[in-house]
Amino acid sequence: MPREFDVVIERDAEGWYVGSVPALPGCHTQAKSLDKLMVRVREAIELCLEVQGEKLEPLDFIGVQRVTVG
Repeated sequence: MPREFDVVIERDAEGWYVGSVPALPGCHTQAKSLDKLMVRVREAIELCLEVQGEKLEPLDFIGVQRVTVG
């Protein structure tokens, strides 16, 4: 059965795109292009699900907030 996951995508100072999956702690990857990142994110999710099994507690995506400090 297909499952959907929210992915947070950021770009670092060197231009790499970094994707992380909040519902799967430790599930993240990086790539030089968004297309390649999405391929790698799917692979990372599949591997994380393999390791965690069905113990996954779903999270409801609420939104993203930007906070300024200092």
